[in-house]
Amino acid sequence: HLARTRLLLHLVDMAPLDNSDPAEAAAAIINELGRFSPALTQRDRWLVLNKADQLLDEEREERMREVIARLDWQGPVYVISALEREGTDKLCGDIMNYIDERTRRIAEEPEFAEAIAALDQQIEDEARARLQALDDARALRRAGVRSADEEVEEEDDFDDEDDEDGPEIFYVR
Repeated sequence: HLARTRLLLHLVDMAPLDNSDPAEAAAAIINELGRFSPALTQRDRWLVLNKADQLLDEEREERMREVIARLDWQGPVYVISALEREGTDKLCGDIMNYIDERTRRIAEEPEFAEAIAALDQQIEDEARARLQALDDARALRRAGVRSADEEVEEEDDFDDEDDEDGPEIFYVR
């Protein structure tokens, strides 16, 4: 369903319980998207830094600046606390405004509508190809033609099952 998503939110904990690095977590998400579908990285993306309530104001600002700088993030950034509902109303309102504006532009601007349709098709094509390659590899493994180790090597370590340090991303059809 990533292919049909109009806006991607990278939701990253500013104060993760496991003390992992928020910038590394965001970079892992971005890299996984690019590996799944390079065109998907062209979709509009916002960075949402969560758990702001777990940090003092000075720490919050410093952590936010550090993540933005390390990612060289150019898009919108939101600092929220989902638990305390801090910043969530603004985020939700801005998402609705974004969707409304995007819908209006598609209806009124033929060039914009064409560019969006082309990007949507490219994302859909890449997603189908990627999922088919994964299905094919899985079928070969089940048939005993290819081992799981060979699949991982050939797939460029896409499904890194032993990666316990990074975020876990699941693709579902």
